[in-house]
Amino acid sequence: MTKQNPIHIIGAGLAGSEAAWQAAEAGAQVILHEMRPITRTDAHQTDAFAELVCSNSFRSDDAHGNAVGLLHEEMRRAGSLIMRAGDAHKVPAGAALAVDRDRFAAEVTETLENHNNITIRREEITGLPPEDWANVIIATGPLTSPGLANAIHELTGEDALAFFDAIAPILMKDSIDFDIAWFQSRYDKAGPGGDGADYINCPMSEQEYNAFIDALIDGEKTEFKEWEKSTPYFEGCLPIEVMAARGRETLRFGPMKPVGLTNPHADKKPHAVVQLRQDNALGTLYNMVGFQTKLKYGAQKDVFRMIPGLQEAEFVRLGGIHRNTFINSPKLLDARLRLKARPALRFAGQITGVEGYVESAALGLVTGRLAASDALCADFSLPPATTALGALIAHITGGHISEGAGSKGTFQPMNVNFGLFPTIDGPIRGPNGERLRGKEKGRAKKRAIAERALRETNAWLSQKNTLPEIPVTE
Repeated sequence: MTKQNPIHIIGAGLAGSEAAWQAAEAGAQVILHEMRPITRTDAHQTDAFAELVCSNSFRSDDAHGNAVGLLHEEMRRAGSLIMRAGDAHKVPAGAALAVDRDRFAAEVTETLENHNNITIRREEITGLPPEDWANVIIATGPLTSPGLANAIHELTGEDALAFFDAIAPILMKDSIDFDIAWFQSRYDKAGPGGDGADYINCPMSEQEYNAFIDALIDGEKTEFKEWEKSTPYFEGCLPIEVMAARGRETLRFGPMKPVGLTNPHADKKPHAVVQLRQDNALGTLYNMVGFQTKLKYGAQKDVFRMIPGLQEAEFVRLGGIHRNTFINSPKLLDARLRLKARPALRFAGQITGVEGYVESAALGLVTGRLAASDALCADFSLPPATTALGALIAHITGGHISEGAGSKGTFQPMNVNFGLFPTIDGPIRGPNGERLRGKEKGRAKKRAIAERALRETNAWLSQKNTLPEIPVTE
């Protein structure tokens, strides 16, 4: 490939920076476009690449007990610049990986500026890239330039950009108590692809309902940031606590109505019911129907674990309402993260519907290598879905369940979590062959998934693609 046919990467956040590094290290020529300082955002404070604007923590670094820690390790083995810089500038944070934000960003910036295969252009891309840009990665994050966001919207026809996004909590199916909860659709109706038992139902007595409403109204709420306040709610979707404040019976005649349901565990009809709907194709994750909320995370766990059947709920995503910019990736992107409507465009980072610094960088890692394989006419295989990298890609390109043709459905940004991985077949046993239960079983299952992921990461990295090999670091 010549310099006249480079990879254009728009956005030098964590995803764009990692993509530029991976592509350049593979031998491709890269032009990295970053609009700061020409055009500033409401959140960034510096002109550095990979600036961490919200938190300096990459979260847990436990590769065997936490999915994001596993993702850290996979990225390290795949030669990640973001992880290299994070490890070089880590600060004490217990079991988490936290970094000196300024030194971290400075190292990423300097590394990319000094790479022979990377050209930096400080400019804003205000519309779709020109047609003669044959290989593009859009990694512009939640604060995508309005001009580019509008152009993406016009191209895709998807109303999924620049709104307040209402998110309901998502939890692990195997943390639900089925001695209390049960499967059933209202009136046993089977919708498209359903069997009449498509929801998990958690019943409440009148006393339990009233205590729940009180806790919901009294729970500590988050406030919008100043720069978010001008953006309206998406389609008027209200937080559940706002609905509750309108009247004690509002939820009982809304998302918590008990009609059309028969509790097999009790003779008495429930006063209210919380329903959970399958959230991923694997059937490991369920979302709480109608439970978008502005409760703070700690309050959400306390209040929602008051729901019978969810006392031990393990939440992989808590609810929220906030400004976000992301596309309907399961509908719009192909398996190699290209826009179906214009395959020259790839997407990486938060705009694809992943959440978190590490997850964004992880997609940058893969898209950088994919773009380089196209530029160099080389082979490069995707990581398997049993790895953290592969599980993220599978989720955003097809693992999520959408509701109806042309609808964004329930697709929401999500952090990496063990619910995105294929399950381990067979019973989970202890070191002496004993069957495990409860929390011990949960910990052993996560460890088994992580060990499988690392084995398969090494196998993936060792494949003989014609793209220059990724260095495997044990």
